[in-house]
Amino acid sequence: MFEIESLLVANRGEIARRVIRTAKRLGIRTIAVHSDVDAGLPFVLEADEAVLIGPANPAQSYRNAEAVLAAAKQTGAQAIHPGYGFLSENAEFARQVEAAGLLWVGPSPEAITAMGDKINARNLMAAAGVPVAPGTTDPAGSVEEALAEAERIGFPVMIKAAAGGGGMGMAPARDEATFRTEYDKVRGFAERMFGDGSVLIEKFYPSVRHIEVQILGLADGTVVALGERECSVQRRNQKLVEESPSPASMLTPERRRALHASAVRAGEAVGYRNAGTVECLLDPATGDFFFLEMNTRLQVEHPITEAVFGIDLVEAQLRIAAGLPVEVPTTSTGHAIELRINAEDPKRFLPGPGAVTVWAEPAGLPGIRVDSGYAAGTTVTPNYDSLMAKLVAYGADRAEAIDRLRAAVAAFQIAGPKNNLPFFAELLENEEFLSGDYDTAIVSRMR
Repeated sequence: MFEIESLLVANRGEIARRVIRTAKRLGIRTIAVHSDVDAGLPFVLEADEAVLIGPANPAQSYRNAEAVLAAAKQTGAQAIHPGYGFLSENAEFARQVEAAGLLWVGPSPEAITAMGDKINARNLMAAAGVPVAPGTTDPAGSVEEALAEAERIGFPVMIKAAAGGGGMGMAPARDEATFRTEYDKVRGFAERMFGDGSVLIEKFYPSVRHIEVQILGLADGTVVALGERECSVQRRNQKLVEESPSPASMLTPERRRALHASAVRAGEAVGYRNAGTVECLLDPATGDFFFLEMNTRLQVEHPITEAVFGIDLVEAQLRIAAGLPVEVPTTSTGHAIELRINAEDPKRFLPGPGAVTVWAEPAGLPGIRVDSGYAAGTTVTPNYDSLMAKLVAYGADRAEAIDRLRAAVAAFQIAGPKNNLPFFAELLENEEFLSGDYDTAIVSRMR
């Protein structure tokens, strides 16, 4: 019997279903919480117990800490897994979970707080010897102060909401005129979305690769790195494709070791426990890498790390939360790539929700994994993120993983909502992507 006997999953869709799958394998009783519009989704039906916690509006359901905790009390849950998004990086919610005598399957509230503010995180990382891009160490008090900092750093710069994340609340500026315009936009967005208008100014690299390192902070205090993931295929600063290991030619064995070691230092600097991700930018011109942010939760793209390292990261999270040891693999094999199947127009990437009339996942194909949140007869509503499923291919090398992905994309059938499978079919024939020598602007060059 696993130490945790009952687990409430404070999330929805594919990640809730994925956490439930591991918990069931471990013999843990699972509890789903859901909004009224999600009542018929697979994660609700597959849980041992389900509790309606509110209407479609996330603020009244999945972000409603009081409702989630009431459901935990009602069902006798012993632990809470937050997934990603919603309450997963809410330090106050983590404190409330612990105060209620429940196990929080995530890092400490203190670590969440330390990494939640981008300026504070940058300063902590710099003090720990983790490379950071040229940028500000304090929030600017006015647009004039911010502009002076931008001129000191040197244009182009990136204007970022200090409390932002997930690619939201950021805009590049190449000169003073665009800086003034974008600064006001970012501040306004940050105040509306995060309740904090603080802004960070960093050097902007027009050609850059986005690479992240998976870390695990173990129960005994050790922090380990489980390889890196390439995340440079993006639209609107949000990821569409991830692969592990990174195919970047400038990521030599020496640089790769340095990248992983920096991620470990980042985790150690905040006494990190549980699963987390240290995101970095890699400058293709120099091979230098810089700290971007730390995500104090499980990432959407964790399955590719699981594929190449042969580990169940959700099981590792549960074991760490319970104070149990984790057998951490020391080497990876093969190559894995993940595609985010979204309910969106494959040309302009605009949301296209709707009722799912056909949902046929690729079956019987070697090396293919699908983590999905929907099925035929369900509905993708406009209330939440457009992610419907994650299509993952594993191969002995990158070429085999790509070949397997091509077959899986061709076999995946979805009707009803719009979907971006046609975009992925195009990407998997794109010479720049196939070469492995691409950066975060690859999608804009394809459109």
